[in-house]
Amino acid sequence: MSDIIEWVLEMRVQDGQADMVQPLLDEMVAATQADEPGALHYEYYMPDDRSTCTVLERYADNDAVMAHLGNFGAKFADRFLTAFAPERFTVYGPANETVRAGLAAFGATHQKMVAGFHR
Repeated sequence: MSDIIEWVLEMRVQDGQADMVQPLLDEMVAATQADEPGALHYEYYMPDDRSTCTVLERYADNDAVMAHLGNFGAKFADRFLTAFAPERFTVYGPANETVRAGLAAFGATHQKMVAGFHR
């Protein structure tokens, strides 16, 4: 089994916040890429009307998730929650109790791998 933890977070763009979304995402992506070597995959997707946003994230392990959550909380959480309303958050992999507690405020649900592989 793998130590990798990944998630899919689906969000709605809050009313009146569309103009702040792209600058915020650009800043978050740059900071995560520069400061978090355990962040393996970090991508945001939006439809043409930019009314919703889905983020796909993958981390090497629980420590990498906690490093991300620390940076997110210190640098971006307030602006992120002003811009987005989380609607569905599914976490995959062996998230420990510390990670689960850190993601609970976003309404995360958890699934563990029961079969499969990755290369």
